[in-house]
Amino acid sequence: MSTLTLLTVNYNFAPGRGYGGLSFDWTYILAILGLVLTLIAQAQVKSAFAAYSRVRSSSGLTGAEAARMILDSQGLFNVGIERVSGSLTDHYDPRSKTLRLSDSTFGSPSVAAISVAAHESGHALQDKVHYRPLLLRSTLVPAAQFGSNLAWPIFLFGLIFSMQPLMTAGIILFSLAVLFQLITLPVEFDASARALRILEGQRILSEQELQGGRKVLRAAGLTYVAALASSMLQLIRLLLLSNSRRRR
Repeated sequence: MSTLTLLTVNYNFAPGRGYGGLSFDWTYILAILGLVLTLIAQAQVKSAFAAYSRVRSSSGLTGAEAARMILDSQGLFNVGIERVSGSLTDHYDPRSKTLRLSDSTFGSPSVAAISVAAHESGHALQDKVHYRPLLLRSTLVPAAQFGSNLAWPIFLFGLIFSMQPLMTAGIILFSLAVLFQLITLPVEFDASARALRILEGQRILSEQELQGGRKVLRAAGLTYVAALASSMLQLIRLLLLSNSRRRR
């Protein structure tokens, strides 16, 4: 959902009343608060990654090499590793069994790169043992994408034209996206925990370097917490707007 959608001015259907018959939508506070939380979390993870991107690991392994070592040690020889453009665009694709590492991770021997690569390897390990939250999240991807893209347009159309069923449909669709983000939390935290255990167990990072790795992965985890909090605030906003329209 775009910032423009969140901050578009409402004159006739906002919960509060202002001067001259215009309405003041105080629920914008929820949208702005969610945006601020997201921006703060993103700034923290970028700052942590940038700081430990300048710290070369004592092993000298690149992110791709560390990921390959971790995967092979767990018998995941079938999982491929590919390079993708961008920074922090790293992800694991369970459909193709492929680990995709960004430019800032793939060839870098930094503590940050190895930590991120290990985290994504953690998702491959989850896939191997059929970690239930990961399976559930993968199942919900189509519904979450559908709900995220259509929830606000459907809800706003219903709000403008006083069509309660459409507003309810928008809320239900948006709830699917919130549910997806809720399930994402244990998936991401578990992947980081697996990564840190392996990095320590195989001595890919020293104890001092592990402290930096924990900071990077902790900051990354907070982005998912912030995203969930932001979405929940948006869901509350939808409910408040719907309830305000119902009372009129």
